[in-house]
Amino acid sequence: MQLAVKTGTFETDVTRDRRDLAQDADRSLGRVVSCDGSRATIASTVAGMTRLGPESWTVGRMISINLGRTRIVGLVYEMSAVNAVWDEGADNAIHVQVELLGEVTEAADGRTSFQSGISTYPPIGAVAHRIRAGDLALVHDLGTRKAITIGTLTQDPSIPATVCIDDMLARHFALVGTTGVGKSSAVSLLLRRAVAARPRLRVLILDPHNEYASAFPDRALAIDAEALDLPFWMFKLEEFAEVVFRGRAAFEEEGDILREVVSGARERYRSGSLRNSMRDINSTLLKRPLDIGLGRREEGSGSAGDMPTPYRIIDAIAIIEELIGLHEKRWPHAALRSLKVRLETLHNDPRYQFMFARANMMETMAPVLAQIFRLPHHGRPITVFQLGGLPSEVVDAVASVLARLSFDLAWASQGTYEILLLCEEAHRYVPADPSLGFQPTRQAIARIAKEGRKYGAYLGVVTQRPGELDPTILSQCSTIFAMRLANEVDQQIIRSAISDASASTLKFLSSVGNREAIAFGEGVATTMRMRFAELAPHELPSMDVVTGTDGRREPGLDEMVRRLRG
Repeated sequence: MQLAVKTGTFETDVTRDRRDLAQDADRSLGRVVSCDGSRATIASTVAGMTRLGPESWTVGRMISINLGRTRIVGLVYEMSAVNAVWDEGADNAIHVQVELLGEVTEAADGRTSFQSGISTYPPIGAVAHRIRAGDLALVHDLGTRKAITIGTLTQDPSIPATVCIDDMLARHFALVGTTGVGKSSAVSLLLRRAVAARPRLRVLILDPHNEYASAFPDRALAIDAEALDLPFWMFKLEEFAEVVFRGRAAFEEEGDILREVVSGARERYRSGSLRNSMRDINSTLLKRPLDIGLGRREEGSGSAGDMPTPYRIIDAIAIIEELIGLHEKRWPHAALRSLKVRLETLHNDPRYQFMFARANMMETMAPVLAQIFRLPHHGRPITVFQLGGLPSEVVDAVASVLARLSFDLAWASQGTYEILLLCEEAHRYVPADPSLGFQPTRQAIARIAKEGRKYGAYLGVVTQRPGELDPTILSQCSTIFAMRLANEVDQQIIRSAISDASASTLKFLSSVGNREAIAFGEGVATTMRMRFAELAPHELPSMDVVTGTDGRREPGLDEMVRRLRG
C-alpha cells in the first residue's frame, strides 16, 4: 500500500533537516502524535488525487524522526485513514504506525553512528521523514566485523545487504521458507560466499533431493549411492540396528544378540589367523558366554560394539550359527534365525552395497573421512551427500553417522578443520515431536548445535516447515533468514525466535517476494528485509527430473524396474 504525501504543511521544517537545498522536499512526511516507548503514531496529510511515487508512504519502509543531532529510526508496519471515506477532491488525514528500532547520532565532527534502542524518545510534534540513504546504510553497517555481501536491501537496492560470516557460522544459522521462494538458491549463495571467505571451512550437505550437485560444479564433490563408501563397521550399534531392523525399534533380546555378535566379530577380526576357529567354538562358546561382560557395557563408555574398528559380516553370521548350535541356548532359536536372515539379506541386497561391498578393503576410517570431508579439499571444499538414492530405511542412520563424524573430526582437529553440516529438510532429522525421528540422529545434530562452536563444528538448518522442527535446535541458530511462510504456525515459530524490537518486520512473512528474506540475529547489524543476489544459471541448484520434453530418452519399464531394485 502506498499513499502520496501532501508536504506543504511541513516545508519550514524540511529546510532545516536537509543538508542540500536540491534535496527533494518530499522527504518530509508528517508529525508524531503519540508514542508509547516502542511504537509511535505519525499523522500526515495525503492529497486525494496526488500521483503515487517512490516517496509515498509504504508499509515496510524505514523512516526517521528528526530530533536535531539525533534521528530516531522507525519501521512502518501499519497505515490507516482517519476518516472511513476517501475524498478525491480534498486532503485526507492518515495515521502511520511506526516501530522504533534505534537512533542515528551525529557527533560534533560530523561522524554518525547507529545504536539499537532508544535513549531519547520523540516529543509530540516531531517531524518524520523518509530516511536518508546514508542513515539507512549506517543502520545495516556491521562496523569492524567481517562482512560478506549476499544481496541488497529491499528498500534501497543501491545499499548492499551484508552478514558477519564469523558470527553466522560459529553461532549456527537457519534458513526457512515455503517451497518455490528461492530457498535452495539462497543456500547455494550463502555457501559460496562462506567457503570464499573461510578457506579452512569444509561443508557437508545432507541433500535428500539430489539438487545441490549442479550448484557447485567447480567447488564440490557429489557423492551418490554408487560412489559412496560408508563401511558398516563405522556405524554405532544403535545406527547399525536401525539398518538391520528396518527402522523399527529392536526388541530387548534382539539388541542383546546383535551386541554380542558384533563384539565377537570384532574380536575375531582383531585376532586374525592366530585364533583357532575349532578351539574358539569349543572353549569360547561351549564353556563360557561369548564376551557377555564386554557386550553389555553401557553405551558411551567405550563399549566394543561401538568402537569404529573393522569386522566381517561372515564372522557375525558364523557366530550366530554357533549360538544356534549350542546345547544350552541362551537366546530364543527364532530370534537367532531371524537375525541371521536379516544380516544375510542386507549383505546380498544391491541397494546396501555402499555399506558392504568394499567395507573390508579398508583397515581404518582414514579413506572414508578423506572422501567425505575433503581432506585435503583440492579446491573442492564442499561435499554434496546425495541421500536420494539410498534406501529410505537407512537414511536416518547414515545421517546420524555423518553428523557424529562431523563433530568428532572437528574435535579431533582442535579447530584446525572447520566443518559446516548443512541439513536440508532438517525437520526430517530433528522433528518437534520427540517420539518421531531417529534418536541418535537427533542427539548428534543437537551436540553440534550445543557444543560445536568450541571445536569448529557448525550447523546450518534449512526447512520449509519450522513448526515441525525441534524448537531446541532452532533456538541454537542465532542467525535466521526467514523467507515467505504461508502457514500461521510456522510464522508464529519465527516470531517467537526474534528477540529485538523488530518483531513487526515479521508481519511481512506471508507476502515477501521470491528471493526476499527477513534476516535477523547475531549475524546482521539489525533486522533487515533484503533480496538475495541472483546466481548465474550454472550455479543454480536443480531437481533432476526427467520430463521427456528436454531431448532425453524416456527409460523403458524394464530399465526403471532395474533401477528400483538397485
